[in-house]
Amino acid sequence: MDEIVKKLAGLGLPGVILVILTVASGGSSAAVAAAITALGGPFGIVGGIGLLGLITVLGDAIAGYGIEAILKAVYAERSKTESVRFLLKEIKDLPITEELKLKLKNQLSPETFTEDVQRPKTIEIVEE
Repeated sequence: MDEIVKKLAGLGLPGVILVILTVASGGSSAAVAAAITALGGPFGIVGGIGLLGLITVLGDAIAGYGIEAILKAVYAERSKTESVRFLLKEIKDLPITEELKLKLKNQLSPETFTEDVQRPKTIEIVEE
């Protein structure tokens, strides 16, 4: 078992995901292949293996820079092409801490939170 653990640890996060897929699929090789194929979506098993590779790259980036820096950069880039209102709603629904949500929202649009409170309007009625 130690040898298997060492080999899986060498794979990093994709190794952990592969173990979870194996356990969830009952351990048969056909079920594991089907699970990897399902992960790959329209690209099949090649896409599933590619996704495991992408998870490795993302895991390394997150470990190097931190999740906050990565998320801030991603949302800053997306705000160039997408509606800030849509991104704020998306951030609200993310499974992250409230503190991180607030940081992301303030980074995208700090003035949005002061505009949420509607100020009373002054209307002047003039009779002639």
